[in-house]
Amino acid sequence: MTKTELISVVADKTDLKKKDAEAAVNAVVAAITETLASGEKVSIVGFGTFEVRDRKEKQVINPQTKKMMTAPASKAPAFKAGQALKNAVNK
Repeated sequence: MTKTELISVVADKTDLKKKDAEAAVNAVVAAITETLASGEKVSIVGFGTFEVRDRKEKQVINPQTKKMMTAPASKAPAFKAGQALKNAVNK
């Protein structure tokens, strides 16, 4: 499902105009992004939890040169599905 398809589904399920549904979807995505950027978790009961995880610095092989190099430490967004979502998917 693409963002455009998601907006259409939200519009259909909420009886909103597509323009209003797009604003709602964009607001949710922006709120999640801003919260994660500030280092906090976002928990949606029954759906899941978005969080930022730290990745450690590690040694990797450059596939072009076959030489060892160091991949720097970084932060990565992660999602952990809630039990209700897992159950819905496994039906």
